[in-house]
Amino acid sequence: MATFTTIIPFYQREDGILRRALASVFSQSFQDFDVVIVNDQSPRSPDEELAPLSEAERARITVINQPNAGPGGARNTGLDHVPPETRYVAFLDSDDLWTTDHLSNAYTAMEALGGDCYWASIEGGEEFDYHFGIAALEQAAGARRRMDKPLILDVPDLASLMLNDWAFLHMSCMVIGRPLIDKVRFDAALRLAAEDVLFFCDCMLAANQVLLCGEAGALRGEGINIFHGVDNASPEFLKQQFITWMALDRLESRFSSRPREIEVIKQHKNTARKQAIWSQIGLLRRRQRPDFGLLARWVMQDPRLLQSVLQLAAGKLVK
Repeated sequence: MATFTTIIPFYQREDGILRRALASVFSQSFQDFDVVIVNDQSPRSPDEELAPLSEAERARITVINQPNAGPGGARNTGLDHVPPETRYVAFLDSDDLWTTDHLSNAYTAMEALGGDCYWASIEGGEEFDYHFGIAALEQAAGARRRMDKPLILDVPDLASLMLNDWAFLHMSCMVIGRPLIDKVRFDAALRLAAEDVLFFCDCMLAANQVLLCGEAGALRGEGINIFHGVDNASPEFLKQQFITWMALDRLESRFSSRPREIEVIKQHKNTARKQAIWSQIGLLRRRQRPDFGLLARWVMQDPRLLQSVLQLAAGKLVK
């Protein structure tokens, strides 16, 4: 009957990554937790990662094996196996590390302030410089400081703020309470991108109280466990942009009565279209064949993709 259940999706190509993540879990200053690891048909077995753990540590871990369903599907399986006595779920990607007081800070804030959705800040290397700490949101309109140690803020209409820039949010820093554990799930179809952003939004909209912690809750890993190295020259890039557009299209339905938010989402969708088109132009320049099949599927769902192609072509001709 632990207070926290930690959910870790596991799909790993290198040894030792999960072992590091678990070391950060078992080093927590708040020790009332259990762990659910969802083996998403990983190329590496979790057994080798768990072997160095003590018998007492292994007794707190449940491993669930499943056919590959992507990170959202793996987290859904974890949520479906949370014990009924658990009060909070904390997510951790297997290539990230928690800071020592992550669970302690979450427990202190959520118990004192009635939070059912919580994020801490995250720290990372130079490649993570687009991310910014939650303390910066104290300057946001309407932000309130609710606690000093740890620094806890709440921000009204956080979902709307997130649409402009979600770079202060990270999966490995998120904790949710019992009401959200029971009713919010990931869209498992979004396997390469944005499944987390859609989940973030759904939790914000369903929560009674969202709390944001300025202290670092996690240290970001290098993404080597799932979908590492997807850039605009990667064969997966077009699929990633298509899934991003799909997620934004779903997100648009959450704000159907809010024109300002709809306009922001439409701008993001247009960016996904343009990045997709330029990636395929890059293939042509390298004398490689574009993915016409996926482009056709995208056009069937989103005729504006074809319009974007024509607009970019017209702009090129004008130049």
